Amino acid sequence: MFTQAARADLRAELLSAAEGDKMIDAAALFGSAARDAEDRWSDIDLAFGLAPGCDVLEVAARWTHLLYQSHGARAHVDIWSGDALYRVFLMDSTLQIDLSFWPVGTLRATGGPLRLVFGRAADAAPLSKPDLTAVIGMAWLYALHARSSIARGRGLQAVHMLNGLRDQVVTLGCLRAGLPASQGRGVDDLDAPLRRRIEDSLATNLAEEELRRVFAALVSLLLEEAAAAAPEAAGSIEDVLQGLINSFDG
Repeated sequence: MFTQAARADLRAELLSAAEGDKMIDAAALFGSAARDAEDRWSDIDLAFGLAPGCDVLEVAARWTHLLYQSHGARAHVDIWSGDALYRVFLMDSTLQIDLSFWPVGTLRATGGPLRLVFGRAADAAPLSKPDLTAVIGMAWLYALHARSSIARGRGLQAVHMLNGLRDQVVTLGCLRAGLPASQGRGVDDLDAPLRRRIEDSLATNLAEEELRRVFAALVSLLLEEAAAAAPEAAGSIEDVLQGLINSFDG
């Protein structure tokens, strides 16, 4: 298990290597380090702005070799955001390292703070507003499949669908409260009554009665959060969603 001191030393070493890399013109901290909010479990988030004429995949390949050969990387996964590549590494110490590679002139804050270490960054990208109708749509879609899974006696699939429904409800609640909605980052900071209702919507077993209870609780929460987030969109499906709760015997 990594220590905070080891994490800080490795980050400093990586930043020093980046400053000596002719293919990198800029480097910045993202994530908790950029917010002065690191704790025992924080990972390393570094963003590299590439020099003119440098290819994202080529530079990422060189850094990937470095992390595997010199720093104990065990696996990695790629996530693209526009033209920027986020390569996420699992280290043998269990530390997560996120390195993002940005084509020349594109390094910028994109929804969270950025702390420039060297070089220059572009102006922050404007925050995009979430599509509330799409979140509500995914929620009712999960609700439909949860209902059919319960009715068919497929308990594990029902739990999967109920979890998906809950995720969408949490997203709506976080957005309403002005909290980070991605990956449930704000859920523990929701007001206590809503947190308790979310806790109560966790299934304790796979019995049909329990799954129906959870289903009813989540659909009720969805109706409330959808009405607060997008009244017109929620109003058009409210009666159908309410009918889902009593639809198992139909």
